[in-house]
Amino acid sequence: MKLFYHPLSGHSHRARLFLSLIGQPFEAVEVDLSKGEHKRPEFLKLNSFGQVPVLVDGKTVISDSNAIMVYVAKKRGEIGWLPEDPTAAAAVQRWLSVAAGQLAFGPAAARLITVFGAKFHPEEVIGRAHALLKVIEEELAARDWLAADHVTIADIAIYSYTARAPEGNVDLSGYPNVRAWLDRIEQLPGFIPFVKTPVGLTAAA
Repeated sequence: MKLFYHPLSGHSHRARLFLSLIGQPFEAVEVDLSKGEHKRPEFLKLNSFGQVPVLVDGKTVISDSNAIMVYVAKKRGEIGWLPEDPTAAAAVQRWLSVAAGQLAFGPAAARLITVFGAKFHPEEVIGRAHALLKVIEEELAARDWLAADHVTIADIAIYSYTARAPEGNVDLSGYPNVRAWLDRIEQLPGFIPFVKTPVGLTAAA
C-alpha cells in the first residue's frame, strides 16, 4: 500500500494513524501542497478533488481519510475497529459523519485559519468547535470510547483535529473527559503523533 499525505493535514494523519495502529505496512509519499502538487494532472488522476490523503493498493485507489479507514478495516477483517453488527456499525458511522461535518467545520476549520491562512470567521468556527466538544465531553462521561466499549475507527476519525484544536485557538482545558480520551488514544500500541504547529494557543504554551 502507498499513502499520499501531507504532514500538517489532519485527514492525512487520521489515515496514517489507523494504518500504524493496526500494523499495516505502507509507503508514505509526501505531497507538497505549497508547490501545488495536489493540483497537478498526475495527482488529480488519483483524486479528482485534489485532496490528500489518497491510498493506492495495487490497482485500487481510495481517496478520503474515512473511506481509507473503512477500506483497510474491511479488507483486513478488522471487525473490532469496524463492527459488522448493524447497530455497532451505525454507531461508528455516526462519528464518521461528525468527522466530515461538525469536526471539519469546527476544530479543523479553526486550525486552518492559523496554520494555512484560511478565510473563515474565527468566532464562528471556534464557537462550532466548542459546541462539538461539549457533546463529546458529555458522551465520554459514561464511557471511555466514542462508539463502543473499545477503540474503533470512530475514535481515530475524531482524534487528530481534536488533539490539535488549540492550534486553532480552541481551548481544551474545560474538557477533562476529552483530554483523558486523547491520552488513551496516545497510549495505544502503534500510535504516531500528529505534527505540532506553534500557532494559536500552542504558540504561548
